Amino acid sequence: MLIEMSGDEQRLSEPVLNVLVVDDDELMQHTLSVYLSSLGHSDVIASNGQQALDCLRDEHFDVILLDINMPVMNGSEVLAAIRKQEQQTGIHQIIIMVTGYAETDDLRKLTEAGADGYVVKPVDPIKLEFELIRLTR
Repeated sequence: MLIEMSGDEQRLSEPVLNVLVVDDDELMQHTLSVYLSSLGHSDVIASNGQQALDCLRDEHFDVILLDINMPVMNGSEVLAAIRKQEQQTGIHQIIIMVTGYAETDDLRKLTEAGADGYVVKPVDPIKLEFELIRLTR
């Protein structure tokens, strides 16, 4: 017997992720939050890198969506701090960089710095969903 399921029913079987959104732009925060909510995921917002590190001390996140250009502590500095902490804890944190830099060399540098993936602004919700699935399976 073949049972067909609608897209909403299929999504219910997908794992619910707790995502830390780190971006200083309120519109981008809202956009990413709406995308994540539509996929059934929960999110917490941090407006700069230091807030992100504070959030990580208090809560577990399945994925971090991390902007590069932010005040206080930029995304590259946050990425380096998290990867350094991982060497002590042995626990890998999935980090997807959210960037306006779409040049191949820029994206390669993000990967070399330790990013697990990236999405380019303006963020395409389908590409975001693909990265989330690719990195959490």
